[in-house]
Amino acid sequence: MQLNALRDANFTLLDDAVSDWSTLVGHLEELKKDAEDDLHQAANKADWAGVNAKMSKEFIGKTAGEFTDAHTQAKSIHNILSDTRDELKGYHGQLVDAIEGGRKKNLAVIGYDGGFTVTTNVPPEGRAQGDKDNATEITALRDQIQGILNKATESDETAKTVLQTIADQSELGFTDANYANRDDAAAAVKEADELAELAKKNPDDLTVQDFDRLNAGLKKYGGDELFAERFATRLGPQKTLEFWTGITDANRGNYELGRERLDQFDDLQRNLSMTLAHASHSDSAAMADWKRTMIDIGDKPLYGDRGGPMGFQVMSNLMRAGDYDDRFLQDYGTKLMETERKLTGNGAHRNGFWQLMGGDPWLNRIGDDSGSDPLTGYLKGLSNSPDAATSFFNQEYVSKDNPDNPFERDSDDENDYKGKVTLSNFQYLFEERDWPQEVDLHGDDIHTGQNNLALALEAATTGHPAGEIPTADTPAHNAEQAKLMENIVQSISEDPSRLSKNSYMSDSMGQIAAEYMPDINRQLHAGQDHETALFPIAGTAAAPDERDLTRFLYTVGQNPEGYAAVNLGQHSYTTQLMQHHFEHPDAYVQDPSFSQSENLKQGIDGVARTAGQIEGILGAGRAYAGELEGGAKDAEYNAALENASTWGGTAIGIGVGMATEPLTGPGGAIIGDLAGTAADEIISSITEGAMKDSSGEVIYRNGASFQDTSDSTYKLVEAASRKAGENSGHRYPLIEASVATSAEDGFDSAGRKVHQYLDGEGIPRQLDTED
Repeated sequence: MQLNALRDANFTLLDDAVSDWSTLVGHLEELKKDAEDDLHQAANKADWAGVNAKMSKEFIGKTAGEFTDAHTQAKSIHNILSDTRDELKGYHGQLVDAIEGGRKKNLAVIGYDGGFTVTTNVPPEGRAQGDKDNATEITALRDQIQGILNKATESDETAKTVLQTIADQSELGFTDANYANRDDAAAAVKEADELAELAKKNPDDLTVQDFDRLNAGLKKYGGDELFAERFATRLGPQKTLEFWTGITDANRGNYELGRERLDQFDDLQRNLSMTLAHASHSDSAAMADWKRTMIDIGDKPLYGDRGGPMGFQVMSNLMRAGDYDDRFLQDYGTKLMETERKLTGNGAHRNGFWQLMGGDPWLNRIGDDSGSDPLTGYLKGLSNSPDAATSFFNQEYVSKDNPDNPFERDSDDENDYKGKVTLSNFQYLFEERDWPQEVDLHGDDIHTGQNNLALALEAATTGHPAGEIPTADTPAHNAEQAKLMENIVQSISEDPSRLSKNSYMSDSMGQIAAEYMPDINRQLHAGQDHETALFPIAGTAAAPDERDLTRFLYTVGQNPEGYAAVNLGQHSYTTQLMQHHFEHPDAYVQDPSFSQSENLKQGIDGVARTAGQIEGILGAGRAYAGELEGGAKDAEYNAALENASTWGGTAIGIGVGMATEPLTGPGGAIIGDLAGTAADEIISSITEGAMKDSSGEVIYRNGASFQDTSDSTYKLVEAASRKAGENSGHRYPLIEASVATSAEDGFDSAGRKVHQYLDGEGIPRQLDTED
């Protein structure tokens, strides 16, 4: 800051800018409220169908979000400008006062380009006696003015830095960086620079104090957009990988960290992952270069000619926490799978390069796996980023036209001839990949990679992060998600052992089935006339065939967590669907030859029949698992039902409803609390009954015979129709009296389908019972 610039500063333009930004913030506050209340909420409540269910609703949601981001960014800019203006005005006043104080002491301050000087106004003939005093006063005034200019320079420069950094965050649209004042933003940038320099140190030289400061700083600021981008770009891709490898590699020389902070390595991994994930959303040129370079060095040894793990092996472990930018994940995954093809002969053999060997660094500290297989960490990252996951799994892995394609299958089901087939990334990973072996510290086999695969598939098909429930903003299922769901069902039907031998995947498969319950009901319902009205679906409907669905549900039912998810999801959906039709009795058919009640009865009976069919298929799978493993399985199923019932508080998070109701959201998935609804009462009766002794008088008796399972289904369907009628304000006793018979028809047809599609397996004499 030049002396003349600060002394002669005219703050009128800066005052006007602050005032204009204040006005803009006020206008954007109103627009944000209008966009949220009038556009966003209205869009969530609208009866979207077809392409609109995906495109219009999602577009409106994102547009409304841009108004929020615009308001946040404008408010931050206003706060920074206002703080800087006030500070500069203060420094201007201090400078003027200092110069005036010097004038009273016969001292003159003269500014020039590049600096200033302080001289005395005392005539030469009067200086001799006061030379010493004058020199002291000149030095003091010079230091005072220089201190003021230094502070003004810092204020001006930090404002420029943070404003430029905010502007660089988003190439299109707005950033949601939120700062109450200039100092907070400047502190974040300053901390990023200092921590990046600390992380650049040779990992062998990092002290325990350095570790603690990095860990604390990343935890505090990791969610700050300016900090995250600044830290990542200042550290750089190569140094990022070297830093984490150096920290976690027990073979290196920093034994102090391993001895003193080993139990905190997982915290550092999460904090670093979250920071890089936030940074990946920045559109700055420096961050674009960071992402491009990170992908480029992914297939190269970390230390060049000196070897070390591949870049992918290190970086993928830093994807286990946080929501990374979709485009970065997609580009990263494309290069990762290209590397997998090179190292496995297009999948013909195991990838030995990514198998943990003696002396290899243990790159993962979150969970039990070593982190040597980069697909394990990458898939966990995809489980937090649904759109990227959908794109990745539907991407081609190897083409049938590739002469080096090792995969041959019977493609026409008419003879034994096998030909080359094109495989997607989903098919390769789920059906063909020979996963590197992983063991825990006790030497037991673990399957973190395949489990993360299931989580990523859950995100890819449902449109929301795995383990979470849909919200009003979750878009309806699109064509790509529905296609992947169909491929999963078909794959498990083709070879049920793909799931039954990897039962740890079943909870995710059950979650997928629960959120596609409208689609499943439609596909299992006999006939096609008016089924879109009977089973309304938002977005694109998945359409796996009856044979595949039967085999899929039967296999999922053999696992307690999978069974619980589908079971509760089905009962919740059935209850809500009945209530929907009771409230809209003309939604299904309006045949003038029959009364409205008769038309409604036809629809409700169809709903009950399909519910019985799903319960029959699930019950057969559960019973088969019980016979294989004995009565001890009963307690596992009870525990799974109890856990599932608490996912969403008083209501279950996996409940699904109709796309036509404001209460419901994507694909008909419940987005509100079910408390007090008919579905809530039904779910409570299931879970509370499951916890009681099987001899008690309960609606749902898990530890009873197969016959009691069917009886429980009929009672639940009856209860659902009664409670749904009560909640709709109009009960239909004739319908309540007939739904159990319809459910029985469905349950019986399930038995026939299990015999037909599974060679008679799974219709036992009785369900597993506790000894």
